[in-house]
Amino acid sequence: MIAYILYLIIPGFITSLSDGAGVLPEDPLNRYVNGTVMFWTNLSPPPTPFLSVAWTFGTGSQIVTSLPSLNTEGPEYEGRINLFRSTGSLELRDLKLSDSGDYTVIIETADNAIQTGHTRLNIYESTEPVSNVSLTPSSTDLVEFNSSVSLSCSSSGSPLFLWMNSSSEVTAGDRVQITDGGSTLTIISVTRYDQGPYRCCVFTSVGNGSSDPVNLSVSYGPENTQLNVSSSQDYYDKGSNINMSCSAESKPFAEFLWFLNGDLLPDTGSELSLVDIQMSQSGNYSCQAFNSKTLRYQTSQPSVISIQDNNKPESLSGGAIAGIVIACLLVIAAGAVGGYFIYKNRINVKATPHPIRTEQENVKATPHPIRTEQENVYVNMPAMKGREDLIYENVAEIQRSKEHVYEDIS
Repeated sequence: MIAYILYLIIPGFITSLSDGAGVLPEDPLNRYVNGTVMFWTNLSPPPTPFLSVAWTFGTGSQIVTSLPSLNTEGPEYEGRINLFRSTGSLELRDLKLSDSGDYTVIIETADNAIQTGHTRLNIYESTEPVSNVSLTPSSTDLVEFNSSVSLSCSSSGSPLFLWMNSSSEVTAGDRVQITDGGSTLTIISVTRYDQGPYRCCVFTSVGNGSSDPVNLSVSYGPENTQLNVSSSQDYYDKGSNINMSCSAESKPFAEFLWFLNGDLLPDTGSELSLVDIQMSQSGNYSCQAFNSKTLRYQTSQPSVISIQDNNKPESLSGGAIAGIVIACLLVIAAGAVGGYFIYKNRINVKATPHPIRTEQENVKATPHPIRTEQENVYVNMPAMKGREDLIYENVAEIQRSKEHVYEDIS
């Protein structure tokens, strides 16, 4: 009873609803007697099922009305239809000439919104067998995102056309157009995933046929350009060998250039070998991939190569240099002080007059044994009294020298 009431009410909405552009294909569908047609909607399965889906033919003849718990089919369509309730699409089999006409779908969503779609189906009768099916592309050498292509299918008789990419049916969409009664397939702004193989299938009431496959060559890239070092490390020894390689996603295969600190190197190819590397070869290495078909290029992130010379003598630290200089200054100062004492002692000896004595008198006048020069220094220590300024001056000079050394090191 509910389904019957809905069937009576829904046709009344048809004139007041939108034309449903985009819910069903705008171009008419062409099929032959005894064939099958699929009315695809562009709707995706919603989180919550539709409240109702109703298909009508012509001025409102019921094909099928579907509620959550009940389906009602028109008498002429029993056993001939299959409703895909999740999207509202409808399959109609065993076509008759009387099935030619306008078809309407009305869908009520879970939030009580109404969506409608309209399309036309043309049914033909043919007794001519299928022959001479051929497929002609406008071009097969294409560039991703920059090219469009048209595929034209021809056959004897008046067939219906079906387009296939591998084992999948090709239908009209944002980038795909099917025109000229279904005999022409146009793909706008091709991508690498549009390569094929494409086949054109034709159908009549007495047979069917298929064209030979056609593959499209779509050039793309370069992308994801990467530089790899065979043995990546922080430092490389002078004289060692380093191998680098460059890779990129590209069709056709990319050509490669190499750069050091932004300057072009003479090397080409996907590999770069540095043999007996020198200090001047340190820096940032990068590679650039180029596609001669797409005329596009991409540069990798740089890799740092640092060279060190392990054969160079190790230099002294700043503290060691300072210690050596200070020690030398102390030795020089000590020598200067000692020399002063010796010099003063000699002056004192020469400045002391003695009367000429006989050998016996000299023996008696010598109360102490003859001293060494070092002992004379200690004996004359009292003579240095009052000359402390000279000693302090030498010590101060040593301190100043020490400060200069630390300044030079810093």
